[in-house]
Amino acid sequence: MLRDARIGARTLWRTPGFAGIAILVMALGIGANIALFTIVRSVLLRSLPFRHPDRLVRLYEHSNDDKFPYNGSAGGVFAEWKKESRSFSDLALWGYAGYNLSAGGGQLPENIRAATFSWNMLPTLGVEPALGRNFTADDDRPSANGTVILSWGLWKWRFGGDPSILNRTILLDAKPYTVIGIMPAWFAFSDQTRQLWTPLNYREPADEMEALDEHNFIAIGRLKPGVTATQAGAELSLITRRLHDQHLDNPFVSKAANIRPLLDAIVGNVKTPLYVLLAATGCVLLIACLNVGNLLVARAAARRREMAIRTALGGSRLRLMREQLTESLLLSATGGLLGCGLAALTIRWLLSAQPEMARGDNIHPDAMVGVFALALIALSAVFAGLVSSLSAGGERILTPLQESSRSYSAGQGRTRMRRVLLTLEVGLTVVLLVGAGLLLKSYKKLRSSDLGCITQNVLTMSLDLPEARYTQDAQRANFFDTLLARVRQLPGVQAAGYIFPTVPGAGYGGDSGFRIVEHPPLPQGKSQYARTLFTDPGYFPAVGIPILRGRTFGENQRPGFPTEIIVSETFVRQNFPGEDPLGKHIHKGPHTYTIVGVCGDTLFEVSEPAGPAMYFALDAAEDMNSATLVIRSGGNVTQYALPVQQIVQQMDRDLPVSDILTMDQVVGRNTADANFDATLLLIFAASSLLLAAVGLFGVLSYIVAQGMTEIGIRIALGAQRDQVVRLVLGDGLRPALYGLVLGVAVSAAVTRPLESMLYRTQALDPGVFVAVSGVLVVVAAAACLAPAWRASRLDPMQALRTQ
Repeated sequence: MLRDARIGARTLWRTPGFAGIAILVMALGIGANIALFTIVRSVLLRSLPFRHPDRLVRLYEHSNDDKFPYNGSAGGVFAEWKKESRSFSDLALWGYAGYNLSAGGGQLPENIRAATFSWNMLPTLGVEPALGRNFTADDDRPSANGTVILSWGLWKWRFGGDPSILNRTILLDAKPYTVIGIMPAWFAFSDQTRQLWTPLNYREPADEMEALDEHNFIAIGRLKPGVTATQAGAELSLITRRLHDQHLDNPFVSKAANIRPLLDAIVGNVKTPLYVLLAATGCVLLIACLNVGNLLVARAAARRREMAIRTALGGSRLRLMREQLTESLLLSATGGLLGCGLAALTIRWLLSAQPEMARGDNIHPDAMVGVFALALIALSAVFAGLVSSLSAGGERILTPLQESSRSYSAGQGRTRMRRVLLTLEVGLTVVLLVGAGLLLKSYKKLRSSDLGCITQNVLTMSLDLPEARYTQDAQRANFFDTLLARVRQLPGVQAAGYIFPTVPGAGYGGDSGFRIVEHPPLPQGKSQYARTLFTDPGYFPAVGIPILRGRTFGENQRPGFPTEIIVSETFVRQNFPGEDPLGKHIHKGPHTYTIVGVCGDTLFEVSEPAGPAMYFALDAAEDMNSATLVIRSGGNVTQYALPVQQIVQQMDRDLPVSDILTMDQVVGRNTADANFDATLLLIFAASSLLLAAVGLFGVLSYIVAQGMTEIGIRIALGAQRDQVVRLVLGDGLRPALYGLVLGVAVSAAVTRPLESMLYRTQALDPGVFVAVSGVLVVVAAAACLAPAWRASRLDPMQALRTQ
């Protein structure tokens, strides 16, 4: 074996051009596969880093109208699950949160993404803090003193990794919290953006924790040994159904429950895209192997006389095949080593491009990735080597010697083999190009979606007033009004306003039920709900949302006394068909509102159609301490980020401003996944197209070189140069066209999994298929043109003398 390796290394060293190209091609295919497998292994296949992770599940409520089978959990429903269920060793609850971390130690105030945990959340997961202690039941009470557990990252970069921070007090939303623990560096639940955790019941209002129809929390459970998820789900559904039947007058009390493994709940949104990308890298590797196989076939053709002589002198066919496989293994191993470095760079780039990918902090190679890489190198070597070896498997000893005479043209067996390989290579390239084309077209439509508002030269920034300092509705309203007045005085500001909770394109934000006073009551169990938003009158002109009928909010809207509401066009279409909505009344919560205006629709989820929306006056809202400031100017709107922050600091030095983004950036951030998937698949497809073009160029150059005698005779007998060009182009384009037909047929069969990733684009979009076909034909023709032109310029006398 060592002797074969030395011979193979010397042979490859004598042909550095061939070896370099083959190694680079293998590095591309193997590196891409190692990178994607590392990500898939880390995100989808590796168990959660908790105790007995296979027994951890997420619990959902199934809404009464079946529109939300995997809805969040209400605090009151969870309490009943915890009290009556016998399928779980423990149940825990958590919710999203955010805190203003006050300035201290020369640092600026900062808005921190956080989560609220029931006191038993960490024990349910099976995790202990790296430093300090966990929450206790006494910490998780409304009357308790505030306690907080910090993430390892926050502890390091905000507090310098100082262990004396334990038992010290920090200010969150202007309230004192005692730091009781530091989580391990690997802990990132529910995602890596959460930087601290506080007790759930200490923060959340008691009425919300008891409500049956406020689905604002996330419940997890640990199954008892021997209990299946199906059994536990059935038990929870019985409990939920009983609560539903006891509250038939409330249509927002869920009727059933659902369960999913916690791992699936965390990574569900990225599972399909990652598997699609992994399949794409598999195609790239197969194309690379076919390309290297083609190169090896061509190289073997150049050594046919040598192999024939060695065989005639007694060399066994098995020995010669072993040498060829050894050369292939050397190429694959070297390409694999280079591919490992390429994979490391690729993973680093992927994580920088997708910093909030689910379980992104868990992505790193392990022993399984190493085994996969070794297997990949071995399989690639065997595949490429066998292609070359089998192409000469049935040759007689004298055939290569005879083919060098004028009586024989080029070896047709090897030419056919290369054409078959090229056909397969082109077919796989078409599949990748179609997939990339579909995702690119979908992304283009996604980004060009009309949000129903202005997105250019619009700046957004979020504010969260701490309840400890802003205790009264009037006090909060005064702050917002004062800030807005000062912002509008900045030179160049054309309009400004507020909205809560989200601007268009930034996400759903939430909804609530309502009742139309003038309409008869709905049948029992039926409900009406709409997206719920809070704005000031200046918001609509600030983002260009038209008031189609009526007016905006009047000056009479004051804190604690809301009386007016503006509804969207879709709201009117769904709830007031053939009616004039102005002057009608909407009952929501304890208040009844008069419809004073109808505004245009906006898209809050870019990929979803506009839904019904209700706008309430921000100044009149109760307990409204958060808002997003929207500023529009005629030029570069980002210039106002610093002046607005300075104004806020002048008004309250401990109040941070967060999420400073233009509207274009907001939309870009919320379409980043689609952009990422399309870009990555396009890179793979472009690489495959380049490999196919190189392969086509090589095949045709080989055919021309081997057929010089025939071409020379044709020219000597009077063949015109354009006839020679057509002949050679036909030889080159024929396998490309066969591959195109094969690739289109395969694409039509395998693009169905992409449907869930597409926006207003069909999986069998004819425009994409036509465009891909056109691109491939043009690239194939360009690759064939140089060899065809060279053949047409051949000197017949020189060709005959060469042979």
